[in-house]
Amino acid sequence: MNITKLSSKGQVIIPKPLRTSHHWEVGQELIVVDFGDGILLKPKTPFEETSIRDVASCLRFTGQAKSLEDMEAAISLGIKDKYK
Repeated sequence: MNITKLSSKGQVIIPKPLRTSHHWEVGQELIVVDFGDGILLKPKTPFEETSIRDVASCLRFTGQAKSLEDMEAAISLGIKDKYK
């Protein structure tokens, strides 16, 4: 068990083993969730949370469908270009 203290400025030091195991570096932003009898610290992600509805709209395609052969040819061309 790790124990820490609340400073006069309201700061809490997260013990090094916990920072290391969670890969938290200096400047890591944390979300504080209040549960009434305690709090939860979660790392803030670099992207906003989205729903499937938010991202699925980018899947709307109105052109002619590509064949599997067309897709494989495009992938092959991309690989050849990358490793020239």
